[in-house]
Amino acid sequence: MAEPIDKFRAGQISCALFENDVTINGRATTMVKATVARRYKDSNGEWKSSGSFSRNEIPLVIYCLQKAYAAIIERSQEVEEVVVE
Repeated sequence: MAEPIDKFRAGQISCALFENDVTINGRATTMVKATVARRYKDSNGEWKSSGSFSRNEIPLVIYCLQKAYAAIIERSQEVEEVVVE
């Protein structure tokens, strides 16, 4: 699995950004996508991940996704500036 290009964390919630090479309208480009997970230890003490969140975890998910969105926007603006210059 590829390494994330950025990570954000709040409590047990983490968000990671990954670059994905895609073809859109016949043109190769790189798209950044986010994953969100909740880390916890199971009854055996092993670390697990889940994509479900309790009521109290939802604000932490929102916080991480807002940070991820800002990072993606900043990244796309940097790329646009390079192309324009």
